[in-house]
Amino acid sequence: MTTVVLGAAGGIGSHVVDALLAAGRPVRAVTRRPTPLPDGAEPHVADLRDPAALRAALAGAAVVVHAAQPAYTRWVQEFPSLTAAIADAAEGTRLVFADNLYGYGPVDGPLTEDLPGAAADAKGRVRVAMAGDLLRRHAERRLEVVIGRASDYFGPRGTATVAGDTMVPAVIRGATVRVTGRADVPHSWSYLPDVGRALALLADAPAGRVYHLPVGPPCSQQELADAFARAAGHERARVSALPGPLHRMLALSHPMLRELLGTRHQFTAPFVVDDGRFRREFGPFATTPLDEAAAATVAWFRGRAS
Repeated sequence: MTTVVLGAAGGIGSHVVDALLAAGRPVRAVTRRPTPLPDGAEPHVADLRDPAALRAALAGAAVVVHAAQPAYTRWVQEFPSLTAAIADAAEGTRLVFADNLYGYGPVDGPLTEDLPGAAADAKGRVRVAMAGDLLRRHAERRLEVVIGRASDYFGPRGTATVAGDTMVPAVIRGATVRVTGRADVPHSWSYLPDVGRALALLADAPAGRVYHLPVGPPCSQQELADAFARAAGHERARVSALPGPLHRMLALSHPMLRELLGTRHQFTAPFVVDDGRFRREFGPFATTPLDEAAAATVAWFRGRAS
């Protein structure tokens, strides 16, 4: 009963592989390029944009974990077609989709799975469309679908995130961290090893459901950076928030800042995840304490730089 993990070299996918192996499940780890993998994983190199290569990657799968994604700046152009192709190739199996929270748009109050997909920005609409298509396929009994939504994540192997390359290396150096929105509002963060464990559990979850993956207590960008600072041996992190007008001006010439404009609302007001559905249905789930998670993250980034 092989579980195939697509995007197995990525921040989320690599931790799903770890969790599945720890649970004793056979795993085929699909990567775009040859990549070092943990002992016990079956390596498989494939370009998922090639239909024949995608079908070969999924051959014999009982469960497919879709943790693959295009470059952040190419989501609108490439993500929907990639996900549709994966769903086509996965027909007759169970598909666990590693989703995020962009599709809700600005929300007043805790984020629950029952909120509508009201995002107005392009990336949020892409997420709404992909999740909607997958759930329609489930309703048509073409495949079993389970969706797990993580918040902004950090952790070992978590690079292209607001709490990855843009925060941790600066904190380690003692430099000022530049953040969008406000540095002092509560925010729910997902720790990558916790995300991997939770998505692995969804391989056996009731199908046709959406779950918010477990998160620890919310903390602000300043508090998260301070946790990284403590792990790096500093007293406190220096954090500077990018004001909205300046963000919009810089976005005219900076592609990544332009991409982050649509999700700026997540950091200008409280952005707190309700993960009660997951915990009610799967029982106790111990998320990693913040200081422990921060220490592991800093250690990984230091090892990567050496």
